[in-house]
Amino acid sequence: MTRRLLLLAMLSAGAALAVDFSGAWDAEVELDAGGGVASFVFHQDGSKLTGDYTGMLGHAKVTGTVEGTQISWSFTSTAEGMGEMKVTYSGQLKEDGSIEGKCTYGQLGTGTFKASRKNETNRAGVFLRRAVGV
Repeated sequence: MTRRLLLLAMLSAGAALAVDFSGAWDAEVELDAGGGVASFVFHQDGSKLTGDYTGMLGHAKVTGTVEGTQISWSFTSTAEGMGEMKVTYSGQLKEDGSIEGKCTYGQLGTGTFKASRKNETNRAGVFLRRAVGV
């Protein structure tokens, strides 16, 4: 119980752990306009995040930042028939190794997402659990 409380305190305080979000992630997205799935491949260099998006809007380059267990990224889509659209994500690493947060898809509206690592060991979650001895 004490370990779980310590982990929760660290997560809520945004403790500056060296979490590596690099890798492939699948996100379940729920927007005002409906739901869908988005895939991301992240490359992290310190607090800088780059990568790629694949989803209902096609493909796009991603840029963002990481601060402790907090992650934010965005991309601009030029999906046919929708014009240019700014898409933003902001989330936090959870105890189970997933990322949960909020997103905005331009004129499609706002919503929430939950992302999980795709076909690989959940390095961020494993590191977080080891760091606090869980």
